[in-house]
Order: sequence, then structure tokens, then C-alpha cells
Amino acid sequence: MPSKSPAVEIEVDDKVVRVSNPDRVYFPPTREGQSGATKLDLVEYYLAVGPGIVNALFERPCMLHRFPKGLAGEKVHQKRVPAGAPPWVETVRLHFPRWNRTADELCVTELASVIWAVQMSTVEFHPWNSRRADTESPDEWRIDLDPGPLCDFDTVRRVAHVAHEILDELGAVGFPKTSGGSGLHVYVRIPPEHGFSDVRRAALAFAREVERRAPDDVTTAWWRKDRDPHHLFVDYNQNARDHTIAAAYSVRGVPDARVSTPIRWDEIDDVDPRDCTILTVPERFAELGDLHEAIDGHPFDIAALLEWADRDERDGAEIPDTPDD
Repeated sequence: MPSKSPAVEIEVDDKVVRVSNPDRVYFPPTREGQSGATKLDLVEYYLAVGPGIVNALFERPCMLHRFPKGLAGEKVHQKRVPAGAPPWVETVRLHFPRWNRTADELCVTELASVIWAVQMSTVEFHPWNSRRADTESPDEWRIDLDPGPLCDFDTVRRVAHVAHEILDELGAVGFPKTSGGSGLHVYVRIPPEHGFSDVRRAALAFAREVERRAPDDVTTAWWRKDRDPHHLFVDYNQNARDHTIAAAYSVRGVPDARVSTPIRWDEIDDVDPRDCTILTVPERFAELGDLHEAIDGHPFDIAALLEWADRDERDGAEIPDTPDD
């Protein structure tokens, strides 16, 4: 049997993280010769974008998407930080009413916690849109532009411009990023003054306005079977409690090691998500820095969107039930 590669110790600020099996291949090479990245490559990627990933996760409950044997093995969705974590790894306790259970989830406040999670085979980081100080009051409104199976990326680009136009009219500053898949996300900072149900209502009202302006491209149909596969779904439900999407700078568990990458609005027409990988994003980060760094400085009051929601409901629009927590 081949011997395991020796562990390496990574200094991260004032902490040392021991990384076992650094040569384990997490992203098997494709026929085109892409990726083949190892566990240590993943560590070095997250070190390279350290300020960005910490800013994206800071003080948020975070679910870990782990691949203990790499992408070729089983994927594990882990809420609870496992026993034996270093004492400096911070957590936040959450309550899940459906099962009347609690979970102590990772709560990143420093880069060492991210690297420790990668040592624990984490590839993707999926944070809540609320923070530890008040986990029931979101401070981030997430616009998820989710293309159907027959929807091309040019449609995603067109819809992104419509969303940007509406945000400008509202006076909201949106921070776009690639999803790391086939869509785009836009994040808007909001004051933590509303619960999840109100933020979801506001997100639905915004989605319906996007649909009104781009009816040939967009759907807000609740059931997948009711959606035209050529249309883009504005997935307002990503604002429901305990619904998470990959953070800015999170790697995705796909063979080419794509990254959910912050972009500028003027890059929408040219960006190709396939070009944003752990091989390319570090150089981009070194050149541009964290394009979401300023998000906390632009809070937006969702009162106008809640007025849109009231109007829509008076006109007979339904609000689909919030999924179970």
C-alpha cells in the first residue's frame, strides 16, 4: 500500500493548523487536464483569499460541505462542529424548532478557523444571512439568479442588469458574485431589524418586479414543474431561515474547482464562471482585493419592498409557505 504523505503545519496568524494528507487529490483531473487540486492546494487557495473569505463568513453560523475522500467520495453536510476541535474554534448555538434540537455551528472570526475547517475536509462554506449577535434577524438580503436547465448564461446576464436597474431605483447597493455554478448572486446589506419571514417577503416582492420587467426570461413560479426550463428563477427562498448558499470566495464541489467569485457590475457581460477557479482567483484577489469589502457600509432599509409585498398581496398574489426549518 502507498504510504500517506506526511502532515504539514500551517502558520495562520498566531495559530498553527496541522494539515493531514496534504497530497490527497480533492478535484480529480478532467480529460481537459483541469484541476487535479489537492487538499494542500485548497488550503493555499483559502490562505490567498483570506480577508475575503473571513469577511464573507464573519460571525455567521456556517454549515460545512465536507468531502472526506475528495469529490470522488461521499459529500457530508455538517452543521455541528465535531468534538475535538481546537479550543480557539468559535461556534454559535442555533435552535431548530422542527426537531427541537440545537446545533453548535462554526462561527468564523479569523482565518485559522477556515483553514481548520479545510483540514476537516471542508470544500464549501455555506453561512447564514444573519450573525451571532441575533441569529433570528438577517442582515443580508440575497438575490439568487438561478437559471433553469435550458437557460443560457446570456439570459442570466440580462436578468442581472434588470436586477441592478431596480436596485438603483430603490437606492440599494448590490454586490454581485458568480454562484460557482451556472448563476449569479447579488448580496445587499440590510439592518438586522426584521425576521426571516419579512426578509423573504421582501425578496419575493423584488423577484416579482424583476419578473414584470423581464417576463420572457424570468419566473417566480414556486413549483419546479410549473417553470419553463428556459427561464431563470429568482430564488427568493434563499432568504428563508436555515437556507444557505455558498459564500463569496467559497470553492464549489465541482470537478473544475470553481469559486463563487465577487465581480464588478461592469464585468457582468464578460464574466465566464468557468474561468473563476482556485487557480485564477488568487491572482485576481491580489490585484483587486475583496470586492465585497465595503458591503457593511451600505445598509438598505427593506421598508419599500415590504410595501411592494403588501400591494401584491392586496392584488391577490400568494406567498408560498416558508419551508420547514
